[in-house]
Amino acid sequence: MTWMELSINTTEEAVDWVCTLLASTNYTSDIRIAKYTEPKSYKLVEDITQPCWAFTVCFYLPCDVHTNVRRSEIIDLLSPLERVGLATSIHTDVFEEKPAHPEVLNPVIRRIGERFVVLSSNAPYHSEAIDEVTLRLQTSLAFGSGLHPATMLSLKLLERHILPTMNVLDLGSGSGILSVAMAKLGAQVLALDNDSNAVQSTHDAVNRNGVEQQVTVMEGSLGHGSDLGHWLNGDTSKNLPTIEPTAVFDLIVANILARIHIALAPDFRRALRQTDTQAGKLILSGFSIDYEDAVTTSLKNQGFEVIDCERLDEWVAVAYSLP
Repeated sequence: MTWMELSINTTEEAVDWVCTLLASTNYTSDIRIAKYTEPKSYKLVEDITQPCWAFTVCFYLPCDVHTNVRRSEIIDLLSPLERVGLATSIHTDVFEEKPAHPEVLNPVIRRIGERFVVLSSNAPYHSEAIDEVTLRLQTSLAFGSGLHPATMLSLKLLERHILPTMNVLDLGSGSGILSVAMAKLGAQVLALDNDSNAVQSTHDAVNRNGVEQQVTVMEGSLGHGSDLGHWLNGDTSKNLPTIEPTAVFDLIVANILARIHIALAPDFRRALRQTDTQAGKLILSGFSIDYEDAVTTSLKNQGFEVIDCERLDEWVAVAYSLP
């Protein structure tokens, strides 16, 4: 079969946005992410503010009567990223066969925090320390492939605050990277997302990392979260299961949009349990510093206090605790 390859260079910040936007169009083929390599024909330009590309994202359309229409739809969808300097325009090639997967040619090995090492599915790697935690993931259509700053900040915070005895909720599980990380640190995890692509990606990550006994994956939301629609403005299934916010979790980690954090603040409070030795904790990310005050105010109104924070560029992740 002949395939059309669409490729786009992105900043580190934008790579997951490309994947998420494609998922919203019901794109069903694979997405391939490789480190950006500067072409040999590159020439120095006068514009010193030109972005520094971090990744090349390739995706594929079978060549048929619908290909050009689909191509135009995708170009229109991704063009806002080009306008704000987060990505290039889309480059198109046609191949008689789909090229070899770049995960084999360009394996990803990414260190995050003190202990985590994020690996692409076929990256050759041997742990260098006995307390190192490897997270092996397939490229995902869901937000949170492990490359986005919000995900990296979440990993750094949960590394400091999770305990092996905890019962944890990963709300908006995305690619499953946070669920796998918490399970590998000894927690029991409920991974919850209202997007079917994310649920499938989380299942894949859980199986790939051998933590099936510690992670339960469900499509649904906490409290009235499903009443808020798809968190990234996509389609959701009807009558999604709802987890009632009763005091059963020691820690909730949510890497989702600021408006969802704000709306679910009362449910977060009710879903966390308090013991004589352990206060309920909450780690929130997925938003920029522009929304930090609004998110924190909504949590303080429910009795939470800020106990920790991580920042990267304009992104922020905050840890809260009940007193």
